[in-house]
Amino acid sequence: MAVQQRKSLDQQVIVITGASSGIGLATAKMAAQLGAKVVLAAREAEQLADAANDIRAAGGQAVDVVADVSDPADVSRLADKAIAEYGGIDTWINNAGLSIYGRAEEVPVEDARRLFDVNYWGVVNGSLAALPHLRLTEGTLINLGSIVSDRAVPLQGHYSASKHAVKGFTDALRMELEEEGAPVAVTLIKPASIDTPFPEHARNYLEVEPQLPPPVYAPEVVARTILACAEQPRREVIVGGGGRMITAMGKLAPGATDRYMEATMFEGQKSDRPASPDREDSLYAPVGGPARVRGDYPGHVMKSSAYTQVSLHPGITLMGIAALLLVAASRGIVPFGNGRQGFDQELGGRERFGRFGRLRRAARSDRFDRSNSSDRFDTAEQVPQPDRFSRQYGSLNPEPSPGW
Repeated sequence: MAVQQRKSLDQQVIVITGASSGIGLATAKMAAQLGAKVVLAAREAEQLADAANDIRAAGGQAVDVVADVSDPADVSRLADKAIAEYGGIDTWINNAGLSIYGRAEEVPVEDARRLFDVNYWGVVNGSLAALPHLRLTEGTLINLGSIVSDRAVPLQGHYSASKHAVKGFTDALRMELEEEGAPVAVTLIKPASIDTPFPEHARNYLEVEPQLPPPVYAPEVVARTILACAEQPRREVIVGGGGRMITAMGKLAPGATDRYMEATMFEGQKSDRPASPDREDSLYAPVGGPARVRGDYPGHVMKSSAYTQVSLHPGITLMGIAALLLVAASRGIVPFGNGRQGFDQELGGRERFGRFGRLRRAARSDRFDRSNSSDRFDTAEQVPQPDRFSRQYGSLNPEPSPGW
């Protein structure tokens, strides 16, 4: 898909599903701060109203619509409300989603069907409701997939399958619109692990409480990426260099990646806290409580991703990195070390992820070439930003290594 400039955010009406917590709430707040008119949708009325009130109290423009994305009538009503309030829709973000933790054989089929109702059919319902309006405004449809759209993860098999389905639908829809000549851009965003209430809201069939596998990124990193694509659409963007590494290895060395994930992703998704017998989840009904952007991840949370910055602004970023390398070379510094250090930095340090050595060795046996230079920029301490992007979205420069 050719990159096409859209309206600036302060001229846009943006609809966001799943907007009462996590990525959706972070995106709604950030969009409103940048001048967009936002329409928030979710199932939990009190959380949703609080979120919209907070935006308005801060000087933003927002309306809230209680809607279950699995119900086409609710989604149609959401579109109608956006038109009635603001006269059009420029960007529609299908973000609502949830998960189930447990082995595929142990998850009841009715639970898996409900998950697909939200994660897959919610995206379909939202897309079909949005397209007639996006055609009129030459707008953008943004669907939230995941790195598991490309590489399935054990213990979240049904979630992985639903995100594969979202990618398949999004890719097919994009081709159909392009063939038709419709003036609608379609973007797929694929986040890695993000520190939101996602594990807390998931249905759990594990013996312990679930947790996110590192590296974990802040939801604002995803929000910045979504809003960058609302102004200048991309075909798809992975959020987080850690996610890019896993998806790349999954494609180029699938057997080695399977073995690595079998060795790490079972225990890596389990906390040391016993599962609560009376825990609430959002599979069939929303979880109450205050609207929250962040989850309770106990480890280090990355506030930026240089890999994603490169994906969004490859030309400008590469020039900046070239300048950094020249400066480093003039001082006798070798910023990228042996060529692996970039990913090790964003993955949280070599000691914490030393087990990647096994994957590297196995990958070599599969003739996996790790020389993709765009994946080696995460070690740069400061990447020059395009002026407009820095002013609106803030820096995506990586933090110093957490030093695990």
